[in-house]
Amino acid sequence: MANNDHFVALSECHFMNPVTMAEISYYPNTERWWASVDGVMRAWSGRDLSGEWPHPIASELIKYMDEAGVDVCFALREGMMDISGHTVSLSTNAFMLQQIEPYPDRMYLEAMVGPIIRRGLDHAIWELEHLVKECNAKLCKVYQPEDDGPLDDRRMWPFYEKACELDIALTVHTGMSYVVPQPNAHTMPNTLDRVLLDFPELKMIAYHMGWPNTEELIGLAGKHQNLYLSMSGIAGWYERSRYRGYHAIGTALQWVDPSKIVMGLDLPFDDTKRVVDWARNLQIPEELQKNYGYPEITDEMRAGFLGLNLARLAKIEPTKRVK
Repeated sequence: MANNDHFVALSECHFMNPVTMAEISYYPNTERWWASVDGVMRAWSGRDLSGEWPHPIASELIKYMDEAGVDVCFALREGMMDISGHTVSLSTNAFMLQQIEPYPDRMYLEAMVGPIIRRGLDHAIWELEHLVKECNAKLCKVYQPEDDGPLDDRRMWPFYEKACELDIALTVHTGMSYVVPQPNAHTMPNTLDRVLLDFPELKMIAYHMGWPNTEELIGLAGKHQNLYLSMSGIAGWYERSRYRGYHAIGTALQWVDPSKIVMGLDLPFDDTKRVVDWARNLQIPEELQKNYGYPEITDEMRAGFLGLNLARLAKIEPTKRVK
């Protein structure tokens, strides 16, 4: 069933600056943050943080991209400034640009300029425009758990206006906040509704399928033309818990066109092949097709999920880079 000739693109590939990580190790929230990351990894990756993990830098990721046949990734800084009392982020956009420079046409910048409200709209909007126009950023993530208000806080409206003007798709954390010290309330799927009612032309890619409110997010994606569903991160859980994934994807395909579903990573880099191979072979069992009315997954759908849909949103050529 697997077609290894499909173009593959993954967004939300996080890099962290090892120097910064060492410098904030004494902050109390660092230990608490890692403990909550451990919980996510148990579900998504099937392991805790006690073993060896690939270093979260470009030279490590490219090896796993080649192994998995991933053509393109969108590299994303890690914020989490609240861990250190808003002293420093775990990586910066400048760090990301330095990391991806050796890999043109394989790694693109997925900018993140938050926390948008906390730092000030003028600063965030200036940096977004700079990164798009001068640094070839292809996507921009909005990570609202570490900010001072939810996604539908009206102080965010000028930022959404700028994203529309620049015609850049926003990738958005949706569902619960997985880590401390961040609240859940800022990113529940219902916070997208008012945004997209006021900005119908704004392209938003909702990460993690909005879990645990996946069906609410799916309904909103059926309602809003430019709301897309991303399996970033949670694809690791779907691979480990197959029927959970079948129900989520099957339900989504009853509400939205297959062109509105994309992949992502947000996992340890050595999980790349596991989740990409799962998507290459994705099929809903006949019993669920019969009993729930889910559609059969076609090779055309898989090609879209794996990379064609994301390439269209990021405005890059979906040509194979890895043979």
